[in-house]
Amino acid sequence: MAADGAAGEDDAMELDLRNKVVVVTGAARGIGAVIAQRFAAEGARVVAFDLAFPDADAGEDGGVEQVVCNVADPDSVQAAVDEVARRHGTIDVLVNNAGINVEGPVSEIEWSRWKACFDVNVGGVFLMSQAVAPVMQAAGGGRIINAASFAAIVPSVASAAYAASKSAVVQLTRVLASELGPWDITVNAYAPGMVPTVMNGFAEMPQEAQDRLLDTLSLRRWETPDDVANLLIFLASDEASYITGALLDVSGGKLATQIPARAYGR
Repeated sequence: MAADGAAGEDDAMELDLRNKVVVVTGAARGIGAVIAQRFAAEGARVVAFDLAFPDADAGEDGGVEQVVCNVADPDSVQAAVDEVARRHGTIDVLVNNAGINVEGPVSEIEWSRWKACFDVNVGGVFLMSQAVAPVMQAAGGGRIINAASFAAIVPSVASAAYAASKSAVVQLTRVLASELGPWDITVNAYAPGMVPTVMNGFAEMPQEAQDRLLDTLSLRRWETPDDVANLLIFLASDEASYITGALLDVSGGKLATQIPARAYGR
């Protein structure tokens, strides 16, 4: 610290992720692809896991290695994690981004769809964390970051399977944080807000419908994948070494008290 109490150059925060080995699941497209590319831009060695890659030798795209992996299948997960450890010697950061959405009221959801939602959203986090944990324990540290949702806190009508699965991810995160803390492994979850994607079609809705959704946010703009990636890069850094077992809200104020902007004449 500088003598006058002001921060000096040596006190500047640097989120140095150069040469960190980062695995991002569900990274073939959408938010996951942006997260992977952002970590690569920070100098990390990034490996993207997804089922959507064309073959087992998916190769590399923009500095991001691609590995075919089904996060809901134990054998697929273990093989993919073993391959990354063989190539790079360790895994420093795991981002459990892979997930699916199953919509419909409880009275109409088929058991197979409910189960599929839990197999990917919860089972994927469980299997990936279980496979990666020994690698991080051997290295003496690591970061596991899990995709939850504001739906884990705010009741999400007609999305019971998705909301329940994301609630399970939050509690699993806390248990993992407690179990892995002695090895200096932090485990956190993050709750994104409303990011327009092909799947949800937010940006293609009539303007009136968009306004109704945006009025549930304090910031009243659609979230971007970069908004999510900014938080994850921080959580993966040494600067976040004392944050664990937390659910970080990156929803633009979805969980805050809201008053529609038009109430102020905006």
